[in-house]
Amino acid sequence: MPRPAFLPDKLDVGLFGPRSVTWQLHADPAMWLAGICSLYLQALHPRAVAGVVQNSKFRTDPFGRLLHTAAYVVTVSYGTTAEAQRAASRVCRVHGALRGVDPESGEEFRIDEPDLLRWVHCAEVYSFLTVVRRAGFQLTDAQADRYLDEQRRSAALLGLDLDALPGSVSEYEDYFDRMRPVLRRTRDSDAIYDFLHRPPVPWWARTPRTAFYLPLGHLAYSLLPDWALELHGRRPFPRALATGVLRTVRLAGLAVPVTMRIRLPNNPLAKAIDRLGTGATPSRTLLPA
Repeated sequence: MPRPAFLPDKLDVGLFGPRSVTWQLHADPAMWLAGICSLYLQALHPRAVAGVVQNSKFRTDPFGRLLHTAAYVVTVSYGTTAEAQRAASRVCRVHGALRGVDPESGEEFRIDEPDLLRWVHCAEVYSFLTVVRRAGFQLTDAQADRYLDEQRRSAALLGLDLDALPGSVSEYEDYFDRMRPVLRRTRDSDAIYDFLHRPPVPWWARTPRTAFYLPLGHLAYSLLPDWALELHGRRPFPRALATGVLRTVRLAGLAVPVTMRIRLPNNPLAKAIDRLGTGATPSRTLLPA
């Protein structure tokens, strides 16, 4: 029996729904590189990165944080409303129990301070948008603004005030301008840079890591905004080269149909299509005008 047609007025479409920009953009293959790029950007906030370095197991579980973050983003993007809320509640419980120590002042701080959560959210979402657009996913300026406005809903799940969040490209640029005096390269940001270039792996995987992952890790770094590259102080790939390789990687991903890319166990997007019907399959034709 064929799956039912998409019925948005009768079914739970989740936080965003198939006719959102989020639904289409987050299914793009370039999102993986965008996610890694966002970690480089987040690392420029001294307190935010100190909280990660002091509390994360990224050195002993190199891909755990990446996979957990990716799973959370996919669940909030494509899960039911209840699933998104449960995922956010788990994150809030974990963050609420964690503390960090400012490496400069020695002051203890909460990981879930609103300013820190806001920075992490904005760095992540802005990276998603700018990297995927640079990879060739075409959006109008209005659609880009709509995406950033949609993403305020995901931040609200973590307890952030909607009115205190930027919701357009210009508002994001203003936010980063205001944050610039706070941001800098630190020993902790260098640790994240090194980790994202050379994550610890068993001896037998070191050659593949050097041959395949290291160039991709540096590609993700090279996709940062110019001002963030200047703060990190490491030489990126030339801009034209980075863009060309990014688009090639994306095209290779697009060669695999979306229905095959998402058929992994418990993939929230696959479950959403099963729940809502094939009309919910991500497609540029569903982008809002």
